[in-house]
Order: sequence, then C-alpha cells, then structure tokens
Amino acid sequence: MKEELNNMEELRSILLAEDNPNDVELTLSGLAQLHLANEVVVVRDGAEALDYLYSRGKYASRNDDNPAVILLDLKMPKVDGLQVLHEIKSNEKLKSIPVVMLTSSAQESDLVKSYQLGVNAYVVKPVSYREFVNAVRQVGAFWAVVNEPPPENIHRAS
Repeated sequence: MKEELNNMEELRSILLAEDNPNDVELTLSGLAQLHLANEVVVVRDGAEALDYLYSRGKYASRNDDNPAVILLDLKMPKVDGLQVLHEIKSNEKLKSIPVVMLTSSAQESDLVKSYQLGVNAYVVKPVSYREFVNAVRQVGAFWAVVNEPPPENIHRAS
C-alpha cells in the first residue's frame, strides 16, 4: 500500500482552479497537512482549467489522466466556475471527475445552480484561517484518500 502511494504515476493530480492568491496559499497549506503524494496543479482562471482538462495550450504535453478531484472556485475571470462545471459534466470523458465547488459564495442561487449542473460537493470558504485550512483538509482527505474513484476506463466499459 505504501509503495502504491509513493508511485506518482498511479496517483492522479488534484486540480485547484482559484484566482485568489491568498486562497490558493490557504488551500495548498490545508492539503500539505495531509501529506498527500498527489501533485496539486493550480490554475488561475476557468479558461486555464479547461486547457488543463483538455490537454491543450501549455498543458498539451501532460498525460491524459483525469484529476482525482477538482477544487473549483465559483467566481473566476475569463470562464466562471459554473461554466467550467457545465463543460466538465457535459463531457463524456470528464463527467466522472469529482468536482468540489470551493467558494466564498453562500448565495442559494449559486448552490442550487451548482447542484443542478452536477457538482459533487459545495463548500463555502470559511473566513478564518484555521477554519479554512481545516475545511480544505477535510475535503482533501475525503476526495483524495477516502473516496473510491471510478476507473479511468469507465466510459470505454459502458
């Protein structure tokens, strides 16, 4: 088991789509406390998130494995989180990726729209440093460690 955890080729990345540098730092801090071996890829807007997922632009040479989980901010430049979520859940290759909306928006309309589009979890970013880092630790522990992801070839088997 430990050998498997240390094999970076078998571990899928965690995609963090977040435009706020402070929230990126807090999220990375929370994930670091879990001592995960997963690579965390940080993208700063929705367009860059889609480039990563579709292996295009500066991500054209990345392996085509889907991330283990996507931590997605709602309010981002270029393409907002809801548009990214819609694109992910509308795409046969991407729709099985767990998506956690990690946002400062507690608006019911954002929550409802996110779930209508197929988000797997909706987490409102706590204001305090300690609560924020703790929330990210819990999210990361569940989605990167506890949750059993679908196999990569799920769409070929059906």
